Amino acid sequence: MSAATGKAWSGRPASELSVDGVVGGELGPDDIRISAETLRHQADVARAHANPQLAANFERAAELTAFDESDILALYELLRPGRATGDQLRAKADELEAREAPICAAFVREAAAVYERTGLTA
Repeated sequence: MSAATGKAWSGRPASELSVDGVVGGELGPDDIRISAETLRHQADVARAHANPQLAANFERAAELTAFDESDILALYELLRPGRATGDQLRAKADELEAREAPICAAFVREAAAVYERTGLTA
């Protein structure tokens, strides 16, 4: 993707983003935060180059752009082995589904099944 087609979370074109802008205070946190649109495009590029695992990562990341950092960190903590029961993970998956993050929800459901099968649940 060229810099001209990418956008920050704020909507600012990627062509306007620079380290000098960050250091100079002209750009804020939402200007350097990646957008769901850009991540989905990266998923398309990864898929086109026969890298479905990377594409799936970008798709999950695109869904998570709608979440607060604290929600993402809580999800990360929950997914650490031994931190949650299978039921807690499935409940989180249901919450993700309700918040329009079906790809992340499927990932958490898969983690619950694997963690239960391998003894990694709390």
